[in-house]
Amino acid sequence: MDMKNVTQSIKELQPRSTQIELELTVNGVQHRLQTAPAARLLDILREDLGLSGTKMSCEIGRCGACAVHLNGKLVNSCLVMAYQVNHASICTIEGLEGAEIHPIQKAFLEEGGFQCGYCTPGMIMAVKALLDSNSNPTGQQIQEALSGNLCRCTGYGGIIRAVEKAISNIKEGCVKGNC
Repeated sequence: MDMKNVTQSIKELQPRSTQIELELTVNGVQHRLQTAPAARLLDILREDLGLSGTKMSCEIGRCGACAVHLNGKLVNSCLVMAYQVNHASICTIEGLEGAEIHPIQKAFLEEGGFQCGYCTPGMIMAVKALLDSNSNPTGQQIQEALSGNLCRCTGYGGIIRAVEKAISNIKEGCVKGNC
C-alpha cells in the first residue's frame, strides 16, 4: 500500500464529527476543506490540494524537504497540523511560479545547485526566507539558513554558489526572468 492510500485510509476512518473545516490561502488561492485537526500540512498540500512540489522525506522535521512559508515564516510542513493553519497563508515552491522562472530557481539551475532535485524545493524555500529577511547575508548566515536542509547528493558547493548568484542577481535589480 503506498503512502497516498495509507493517508486516504486514515482519513476514511476518521468520523466526520472529528473533522474540522479548514480555511487557508495557498499560493494566493483560497481553499476550504474538511480534514482531521491533526492532519499534517504536508499531506494537505500533497494529497488534498495536489501540490507535489513539497517533498516528503524524513517526516520528523530534520531534512527540510517539506519546507514551506507559513504566514511568511519558514516551517517544515511535516510538523504543522491542520488546526495550526486555519486562516493561514502558505507559500509552496509552486507559489514561486510566474511568467518566468524565479531568480533563485534560475541560479540553482545555472550553478548546479541540485542533482536528483528531491531536496531542491525545500532548499529554494529556505533561501527565499533568508533573502526576504536579509538581502545581503554573509557566508555564515547562508550556511545557518540552510542548516535545516539536507542534501544527500551534492557537496553543497553548487548550492552555496547558487545562493551567492541569486543574491548577486537580485542586487543587480534582477526581476523574475530578466536576469
